[in-house]
Amino acid sequence: MTIEFTKQQQQLSLTIRGSIESFDDESLKLRLFETLQKHKLQTVNINAEGLEKWDSTLVVVLYELEKECRRKKISVTYQNIPTNLSRLIELAFMVDRKPSKSQGESLPFLETVGNFGISLWRSINKGLDFISDSLSSIGRWFAAKAIMRKVDFLFALQDCSYKAVGIVSLVSFMVGLILAFVGAVQLKTFGAQVYVASLVAIGMTRIMGAIMVGIIMAGRTGASYAATIGTMQVNEEVDALKTMGIPVTDFLVLPRIMALTLAIPFLVILADFMGILGGGFVGVLMLDIPYQEYYRYTKEALDMTNFLVGLFHGLVFGVVISLCGCYFGVNCGRNADSVGKATTQAVVTAIVWMIVMTGIITLIFEVLGI
Repeated sequence: MTIEFTKQQQQLSLTIRGSIESFDDESLKLRLFETLQKHKLQTVNINAEGLEKWDSTLVVVLYELEKECRRKKISVTYQNIPTNLSRLIELAFMVDRKPSKSQGESLPFLETVGNFGISLWRSINKGLDFISDSLSSIGRWFAAKAIMRKVDFLFALQDCSYKAVGIVSLVSFMVGLILAFVGAVQLKTFGAQVYVASLVAIGMTRIMGAIMVGIIMAGRTGASYAATIGTMQVNEEVDALKTMGIPVTDFLVLPRIMALTLAIPFLVILADFMGILGGGFVGVLMLDIPYQEYYRYTKEALDMTNFLVGLFHGLVFGVVISLCGCYFGVNCGRNADSVGKATTQAVVTAIVWMIVMTGIITLIFEVLGI
């Protein structure tokens, strides 16, 4: 195999002979492209009269050569080149590897605001319709008319109950530990570090336990709901249910809402206990608070009102997480990328609405004096 090139005035002649089964002569490629860069050329002539065998490596070299020539506005001519090779080079340039970005039409400001308002209104209506369908499904369940399989409910309950114990326990223990450390920093200045026990007990039972469980379950279970139902949407299983006349909310949404709403209060209780245990770990072992004193102050700080407020937060978070996960799963697109987007939106939306609901509940309880 021989490949030679010569330069005459403003023309570069490339001659290819023999069999080329693997074009791996890097020095030849380097010299060839250096010639294109250093000299002002008008024409590159490629003659393949003596070419016998060739493979894709030759196609790549000729493609890169012609690409560079086009960039420098140098004309390329071929002589005695095999038809298949010529066709492959033409095909390589027919493919648009970098499609141009579509330039969206710029709309007037008022029209842009109007389109945003219409889109927002449609999204709100879509969400309210889904919530209405879910509430109707729950009503049919109480009336024993819902089409919900027991096995689906038990499977969803299994996934969001004892399987979440490990992560909830670990995170809640660390949150209680952090609360104790943060409280001790200020309480030490007054010599009142024993009140760390009260701080941790009230903080965990009233709000922190429920919030940590909600965030964990939003990332764990809410994402799972969106991914599972979204994948069913991609596989057209949801369409099959609709074709058979089975309400999607009854068959897919209802068991998940019921399971998470039932399981999350028990996880909140577990989070409260583990948070108090984490605070006790810091108080007893690091702040040198006697065990009996820490236990006594914790017991005095525990109040049934705070405990029930935390459980109520947990119930609300369970409904919010399950609704968000199922909503974005049911309204998922028809490709794999849509499943990923639905999962992300479910987690983000659930956490945002949890914070919003926490503010609303806190305001209402403050007004009621609870």
